[in-house]
Amino acid sequence: MRILWLTFGVICVALGAIGVILPLLPTVPFMLLAAFCFARSSERLHHWLVMHPQFGPAIQNWQEYGAVSRRAKRLATVSVLLVWGLTIVLGAPGYVIAIQAVVLSAVMLFLWTRPD
Repeated sequence: MRILWLTFGVICVALGAIGVILPLLPTVPFMLLAAFCFARSSERLHHWLVMHPQFGPAIQNWQEYGAVSRRAKRLATVSVLLVWGLTIVLGAPGYVIAIQAVVLSAVMLFLWTRPD
């Protein structure tokens, strides 16, 4: 099982790193998931990620307080609106747009109800 957690953690770090470059791919959720996976597979990698100067503070805020920074909330909201808008512009079927609206609204509700 450790190998699976480790592999999934590495994949999440890679996706999070890509998200630094691609604005529509969220970085912090992948890093949070990577920290979760590393906590179950590699103490060294978990420590590295939690102490990372760029990603560590967001992970620590989430682990200790369940908190998400206001800046992260705003960026997530803009990303969600852009993705949803892109879906509409690309002419997705109405049921897809409706399902996406419900799911993304639930995500935003959860996100914005977390402490800053």
